Amino acid sequence: MHVGEPQAQHSRPVPPVVAFDRRELMQILSVYGRKVGQGEWRDYAMDFLKDRALFSIYARMSERPVFVVEKNPKLRNRQGQYMVINQQGRILKRGHDLGQVLRVLDPDLVVVG
Repeated sequence: MHVGEPQAQHSRPVPPVVAFDRRELMQILSVYGRKVGQGEWRDYAMDFLKDRALFSIYARMSERPVFVVEKNPKLRNRQGQYMVINQQGRILKRGHDLGQVLRVLDPDLVVVG
């Protein structure tokens, strides 16, 4: 190898990540938009990790999310891959149907399939 010559790039496969699909995001953003309109929530963040996807919901200027909507496909055949967790880390609701799980955040929510 000569000085100034770029090093060979070792191509490693990119590890797969878990993400929300379009339908799931629409359901989450529908609830989020209603709560923003009511002045309860202000911001959100999404994290896509190798084993789960997170939609974190913030109120005001808090450092910690007030709620986290989590998708964990490894739990699909057990309690369900969706769950809502509160700021203290307690699971408020979990299940197989995202619309039903989101009702814990907005009881007036009309579940759309």
